[in-house]
Amino acid sequence: MTSSRPYLIRAIYQWIVDNGLTPYILVDAGDEAMVIPRQYVEDGKIVLNIAPMAVRNLTLGNDEISFSARFGGQPMEVAIPVHYVLATYARENGQGMMFQDEEGKQPPPSSGGDGNDAGRPSLRVVK
Repeated sequence: MTSSRPYLIRAIYQWIVDNGLTPYILVDAGDEAMVIPRQYVEDGKIVLNIAPMAVRNLTLGNDEISFSARFGGQPMEVAIPVHYVLATYARENGQGMMFQDEEGKQPPPSSGGDGNDAGRPSLRVVK
């Protein structure tokens, strides 16, 4: 069965835009091959504004989200595999959707950890 994530991203995006709000996506920036503005990555994640007035040539595909945008005045082509999108939401009120790892899919690599159980999420207590 195909992933529901790209369909939900498109639906939430359209709902946010239809309501006159600003759609953002939260992306796991752990893959060094991903084409994103690395200077804006914080704690292994990046938040991107994908509003129609902020980007050009936005494609919300089944495998990849791509668009052209300016970062610090410099134009850039951005390409993000859909499975690295952690959430999509409206900037103004935070309404949207967070995504979990899908059954049968390898989760995006995360930074840190001890290397045991590679590919499996883990929780730890931080005091």
